[in-house]
Amino acid sequence: MSVSNLHPYKINKKYEKKVAYFSMEFAIAQSLKTYSGGLGYLAGSHMRSAYDLKQNMIGIGILWKYGYYDQVRRPDNGMDVLFQEKYYTFLKDTGIMVPIYINKHQVYVKAMYLEPEIFGTVPMYFLTTDIPENDYLARTITHRLYDSDTAAKIAQCIVLGMGGAKVVEALDPTIEIYHMNEAHALPLVFHLYDKFKDTEEVKKRVVFTTHTPEKAGNEEHPIALLEKLSFFGHLSFDEVRKVSGEHGDIFSHSLVALRLAKVANGVSKLHGEVSREMWSDFPGICEIKSITNAQNMKYWGDVGIRKALDKNNDKELKHRKMHLKKRLIEHVANQTGKLFDKDSIIIVWARRFAEYKRSTLLMHDIVRFNKLMARTDKKVQVIWAGKPYPGDHGAISVFNHLVELTKHMPNATVLTPYELELSKLLKVGSDVWLNTPRRPREASGTSGMTAAMNGSINFSIQDGWVCEYAKHGVNSFILPIVDENRPIEFQDDEDNKNLMNMLENEILPKYYDTPEEWFKMVKTTMSDVVPFFDADRMADEYYQLYNGELK
Repeated sequence: MSVSNLHPYKINKKYEKKVAYFSMEFAIAQSLKTYSGGLGYLAGSHMRSAYDLKQNMIGIGILWKYGYYDQVRRPDNGMDVLFQEKYYTFLKDTGIMVPIYINKHQVYVKAMYLEPEIFGTVPMYFLTTDIPENDYLARTITHRLYDSDTAAKIAQCIVLGMGGAKVVEALDPTIEIYHMNEAHALPLVFHLYDKFKDTEEVKKRVVFTTHTPEKAGNEEHPIALLEKLSFFGHLSFDEVRKVSGEHGDIFSHSLVALRLAKVANGVSKLHGEVSREMWSDFPGICEIKSITNAQNMKYWGDVGIRKALDKNNDKELKHRKMHLKKRLIEHVANQTGKLFDKDSIIIVWARRFAEYKRSTLLMHDIVRFNKLMARTDKKVQVIWAGKPYPGDHGAISVFNHLVELTKHMPNATVLTPYELELSKLLKVGSDVWLNTPRRPREASGTSGMTAAMNGSINFSIQDGWVCEYAKHGVNSFILPIVDENRPIEFQDDEDNKNLMNMLENEILPKYYDTPEEWFKMVKTTMSDVVPFFDADRMADEYYQLYNGELK
């Protein structure tokens, strides 16, 4: 079955090159639990904009039986982790089942099809090993996204890379580009080498997007373990050494992806610079360009608020924004029993609970924070939300600490579960979107884009995409850069002082004392974020990358 026959639309001549886009996670719809966080949100928006632009692309992902996890409450309102089976009757069996090898044992991978018209994406194929043809252990490979067991996670990479490549070949053997969104699908390059016996033929077909400077996002494993688990397919150990350029005991997935791709990209201008510096001492890597992440405006932008902006109807815009804010307030009350004030500012910190993102920076000086939250004039209301990795007990402890700390505060709370639906509600209903990573560790960050699309003003560290967007006091509030070479304790102290000073002396006075000036910023932030940070621009630039046209 040819991919071209599966596109229910006429391909735009500008985007005729056939591309298969591999990602371990896709955030496409609330009802399809195949994502954990930002990587998935980005991939989902890419698939939507590729559909909107009528590109000749397909998506390759994994059908996670238990998703990432369901974020639920314990009786004391702390966070608990629930793994619950998911069923998707809207997915179709393609009839395609391909064999791969894991730990020298044959495992079958079945491809399930998501039709473009269901959620407005390019044709998508979700891989599963949870089928009767496999034994129990093989069936569990596609149960949990980012399984905490090292061998299981490596097996998931083999399913995505080897299994995905074979599914692509069964669909259309003339696919021209294999796009790896992060290095999870790396086994596909060894499959291609086994097929062509020529690294140049592999490089012609592979592009690679690297998303993070974080060590946890650039995985390394003992090469002997990877070989034992059949990560390299049928290649001999000597061939693997020769092809990958890895001659030591530890194998770097991102480094080998950079060596076997024709071109790679970081996900913001700053991240492109950081990535080039980060990998500069390693021989044989491809050129690293940058394509700044973006999000699909059609999905994330509230239609009513956008129409009011386009008509320059201030009264309608204010009314719609207040309506959305009231919806968020109702949700807070329903989940926590706290009734926020519609006329008081709502600040939201919502993203993955990773240590470097500093969810608790606002309360770094707890005495000052408590004084802030006790104010009766210029009242401050704060919401936190986000999913820690289910095995990261430190991050879960921080989440629960926030719950405990805010439990009796009427104007501060922590919400669950942080998925697409809640994310959108927070963005349309908030006044301020708080972003506090340690610079330059946030490669891009995209939540602030979708907040800005809905009139929530970014209050951020100068990192990632923000550096390309922000105009302090015009469309956002941006903290000064602190010395990144100083100990992190110093950075946290300085960033907290700057954050609190800016909040108390600039943001709150503007919101409460000059509401028309605040509203002017709301309109500006919405106008400035599109079209550049709409994923249509991003999807177009990726085709320029595939065709060698991106400068």
